[in-house]
Amino acid sequence: MKENRNIHVSEGFVSYLDRCRLLNQNGLVLWMTGLSGSGKSTIAVNVEKRLFDKNKAVYRLDGDNIRTGLNSDLGFTENDRNENIRRVIEAAKLFKDAGIITIVSFISPYKKMREQAKLKIGAGCFFEIYIKASLEICKKRDPKGLYKKAINKKISNFTGITDIYEEPEEPDLIIDTDLLSVNESVEKIMEFILDKIKFS
Repeated sequence: MKENRNIHVSEGFVSYLDRCRLLNQNGLVLWMTGLSGSGKSTIAVNVEKRLFDKNKAVYRLDGDNIRTGLNSDLGFTENDRNENIRRVIEAAKLFKDAGIITIVSFISPYKKMREQAKLKIGAGCFFEIYIKASLEICKKRDPKGLYKKAINKKISNFTGITDIYEEPEEPDLIIDTDLLSVNESVEKIMEFILDKIKFS
């Protein structure tokens, strides 16, 4: 990253706590990581709706959606994947600072980038949720047909087939979708997060 000594951060009169007080909630990031087909997007959509129905200010950042806009210039090499996540980290931090409950659903396969997200966003506001599913189950689900393409060498750098996925070692929550239904997964996340978003 190039250093620019002519950049000066502008401080305002409204703080993070002011925004949280206005919204009556804590701004935080739910970072959902897991293989393609593990259920991240489906679970994220449902958690977002449940929080919205509870009158919470919530926004969802989804891997495919972000790649059609903000990160449409990036491919799937390791460097591009890292840059993809770096930009998402910065976006998620802005939403969190605005007092928004931010749901991030990205494969985010590399441990170092998830650690960077926690460091940048802040441990007290960042919760890593591992949407766990076996590779065999993900292959069977294959909702986008991506595993089939990767196995047939029509896609390169595909996580779980031709690229690695580094499992979280100490996630804040594990949702095993081999065993849990979508509703059960959503309920478990809601139980985990509701006390953490209360502003006092």
